[in-house]
Amino acid sequence: MPSTDQNIPKLSKELCSRLLSDLERAKRPVLYATKCSLDNSIYNHRNGYLTPGPKKVATELNVSSVKKMARAIFMLEVLLRNIDTGAVNTKRELYYISKGEIKHNPSLKALDFADQNESDDIIDFICEMLECYREELNCYANDRGGQTYSQQLVVTETLPDGDKAVVDLSKLGTTPFQPKNRPQNLKLSARKKIDFCLIVESEGTANTLVANGFTKRHASILLGAQGVPSNAVRGWCKLIQDQLSVPLYFFGDLDAYTMQNIFRTLKAGSAASLIRNSDYSAPDVRFLGVLPEDIKKYDLNDYPVKENDAQEVRALKKAHDALKNDPFFQDKKNKGLAQILRWLLENKRRCEQQAFFTVDPRDPTMPEKIIVDKIKRGNFV
Repeated sequence: MPSTDQNIPKLSKELCSRLLSDLERAKRPVLYATKCSLDNSIYNHRNGYLTPGPKKVATELNVSSVKKMARAIFMLEVLLRNIDTGAVNTKRELYYISKGEIKHNPSLKALDFADQNESDDIIDFICEMLECYREELNCYANDRGGQTYSQQLVVTETLPDGDKAVVDLSKLGTTPFQPKNRPQNLKLSARKKIDFCLIVESEGTANTLVANGFTKRHASILLGAQGVPSNAVRGWCKLIQDQLSVPLYFFGDLDAYTMQNIFRTLKAGSAASLIRNSDYSAPDVRFLGVLPEDIKKYDLNDYPVKENDAQEVRALKKAHDALKNDPFFQDKKNKGLAQILRWLLENKRRCEQQAFFTVDPRDPTMPEKIIVDKIKRGNFV
């Protein structure tokens, strides 16, 4: 049964009681966790995001697994204490808290973490066992939901003490609004009708568009996604989609990495986060560009994929695998996105979003004009 904030302590107690009972009966305990990988991913275009299949990963008590299981119970106790007291921590802080527990209790020395990657893995393992979000365990990443600008958007936040804080983005000047990691306690409204939300892969380009007057000329929300979208960016886009019901468009590079690691994660989540994709994906977002046909239409500068660039070659290999194995790109509703991946594999070329600045280098608003024209003409996937 998937967890909620309210039943995590209950499920944790049941799990620990079962482990103890097995040990008392001289039976090897087994911990089961949702398998968060592509081969356990299900995509249904009706909900629009990747969900977990039935596969579980079983960890049975033996010589090689005893440390992992003991560490999981140790870290679970720390996390449950946070839930009980209302304290919150980042993964980095939890690493040091666990080091402090061990420092003050030498009998726990065998559970010590050599580095943060080890404690991070245990936190992820706990989430996969309880089928809960890291945020439900009061563990937050130190990120924000993307720099956001708008002349129409109003955000009302309900604070822990019940008070409400109202932020009118039109009053912030050049200062962007950045929501917290978990934006579900925010209520969105509009001063007047919002026509669309533009999500820009490059935060720098998003800021340039705003500085050149984009949000003053268009009733819009403009958001810088900061590259690979964090949980905060994903949750924020989901909130905009659900509460405002405005069209969402993604403006980013034409390359295999952007299509798979950035856009797909924003739209449908990822295999690594199967448990949280329902609340951290925006299925309605459309890929505005750069599109393959934009290169010829606007005479954009594009580049061949460098065969000696390990990251670019790896991204193309992943694109090849995605077309064969990824349920998102295999779904007929996403055939347009799959065609872009095929184009990238066949042509082995890439084009950056900033290439639109070459169209008329003396007109700083030309990228804006092209973006708005593409939206009006339906030139997106």
